[in-house]
Amino acid sequence: MPRPSPNSISHASLEQAAQWYVQLHDQQTGEQDRERWQAWLAQSGEHQQAWGYVERVGQRFATLQDDQQHAAGQVLRNTARSPISRRQTVKSLFILASGSLLGWGAWRQTSLPDTLGRWTADLATGTGETRESLLSDGSRIWLNALSALNVRFDGTQRLLLLRCGEVLIDTAKDSRRPFLVQTEQGQMRALGTRFSVRQEEQRTLLNVYEGAVEVRTLHGQVQIVEAGQQLAFTQHHTPAATPAAAGREAWRRGVLLADNLPLGQLIEELSRYRPGHLACDPAIAGLPVMGSFPLKDTDQALRLLEAALPIRVQKTMSWWVSVGPRA
Repeated sequence: MPRPSPNSISHASLEQAAQWYVQLHDQQTGEQDRERWQAWLAQSGEHQQAWGYVERVGQRFATLQDDQQHAAGQVLRNTARSPISRRQTVKSLFILASGSLLGWGAWRQTSLPDTLGRWTADLATGTGETRESLLSDGSRIWLNALSALNVRFDGTQRLLLLRCGEVLIDTAKDSRRPFLVQTEQGQMRALGTRFSVRQEEQRTLLNVYEGAVEVRTLHGQVQIVEAGQQLAFTQHHTPAATPAAAGREAWRRGVLLADNLPLGQLIEELSRYRPGHLACDPAIAGLPVMGSFPLKDTDQALRLLEAALPIRVQKTMSWWVSVGPRA
């Protein structure tokens, strides 16, 4: 049976589970506390799912920390026995830390298909990582964080298979071969253009910045999306196109631009750039947000949000952060 997604568990249950996790790992915890935890756990299946999720995140985080500390200790021991410079030591420790973060990013709390997709894809990114690539035809693409795609170019077509996440594409001219992007919901054909495609749950989000894109859903509906428009389509349905989101492609520059963006959506986007669990209380998820936020420094982004909105950022643990209403 597949493990439940954190999105299927209520925010309240997840927060309660995180609090219990902290309390049970306190050396002062007694038998009465454990009995109260067991009683809470037995109250509902959702409590058990929430506890399982928090425990998995916590155990994985602890494992990565232990691996990093062990590797760092080995570097320091080797340094004591060899005449390498302090600068070389710091460089080695930085590489070890980066490797641990990349390992954590590859795991995170995403679904198993997404994780496997990134491991086996031609091009992929982890948590907080973006990637620019020049394709063999001269087209340039940028992968957003937690994204993966396969490249299938031959004599008749140029095809990108987006397995998860988001890609920004600047196509090169080729009169003989169409440029196509395939998602779970259908196929897009570039008509000399610059556009982005995002694979979301149960739908594809297309934003066109230059030129136009022809959309053909899995079940045969066809629609042309012009520059300055966006379209969120499913396997069966293509609604009317709407104006493209302002600054939608700013993530390529490490910036998240919000123009009346709901807080919940902004936090979800920041979570792609932060290891561990970052979530927003549904009670404030609809708050409109305006501004520019750094994706490479999510702590700073959260401080900016806390200063501008009636919210509170709570760090239950270093890897468990929640955004809720200010008391």
